[in-house]
Amino acid sequence: MKIQKNAVVAINYKLTDASGELLDESAGQPLAFIYGTGQIIPGLETALDGRVAGDTFKVDIPAKDAYGEKYDEMIQKVPRSSLQGVNDLKVGMQLEAQAEDQTVVVMVTEVTDEFVTVDGNHPLAGVDLTFDVEIVEVRAATSEELDHGHVHGEHGHHH
Repeated sequence: MKIQKNAVVAINYKLTDASGELLDESAGQPLAFIYGTGQIIPGLETALDGRVAGDTFKVDIPAKDAYGEKYDEMIQKVPRSSLQGVNDLKVGMQLEAQAEDQTVVVMVTEVTDEFVTVDGNHPLAGVDLTFDVEIVEVRAATSEELDHGHVHGEHGHHH
C-alpha cells in the first residue's frame, strides 16, 4: 500500500540539523501516525507521500516546512515579580503562559535578579532539518483510529 491520506504510517528516523548534530531519533521505537492529518511537520509529510513500506530515504527540510521560522516577537523579557510562585527558575525550564485566549508553552532562556526572558518559539523554529527515514509499516487506518485521531496497536496507543 502506498502512503496516502488516512494511512497509518510507522517510521524509524534520525533527525539532524545542518551541521549534522543528532537532534532526535526513533531508536528502534517507530513513530506511528495517521498520514494527512497534520500530526507531523509538513516537509516530512510531503516527502513521505506515495512511498511504501521498506523505502529508505534522506530529506532536507527547510525551517519554513518544519517548525517554522523563528519570530523575535515570541521572545519576551518579563519582570521576575510577574512569575511569583515559580521557584528555582532556570534556563531551559518550560512554563505555561496565557496569550490572549490560549495557553502557550514558553522556554526560559535567561534569568537575572530582575527579569526572566522567555521564548514562545518551538525549540527547532528557524532550524533547517535533515531526516534519515526508514518506512516500517503502511496500512489503512481503522475507523476507530480515525475517530480517535491516533494510531492503535503495536506502534501506537493502547486502550
